[in-house]
Amino acid sequence: MEIKLKSGRNLKVKNISVDDRDMLLDTLDYEYDSEGSMRGVKMMHSTMTKWMRACLNEKTDDKFLMGFSLEEKTEVFTKLQNMFFVGEGKASK
Repeated sequence: MEIKLKSGRNLKVKNISVDDRDMLLDTLDYEYDSEGSMRGVKMMHSTMTKWMRACLNEKTDDKFLMGFSLEEKTEVFTKLQNMFFVGEGKASK
């Protein structure tokens, strides 16, 4: 699997296990405003780094990760979330 960023950068994505996927999804902690609308993810930077290290099939050392702008890291994280949330909305029978 691959994701393509708006910047034109292509990144290979690992085929992770269901257990690893669930562990990553369980690390998400959302912030809500007083009206109950989602504002964002708590601990955004460490969460995005964790997801990138776990999911990208690249050498995800500090030097590699520091080469991303905040906009690119956010885009990678969003695309990874979309990949791993597939099927979450359908309850089993």
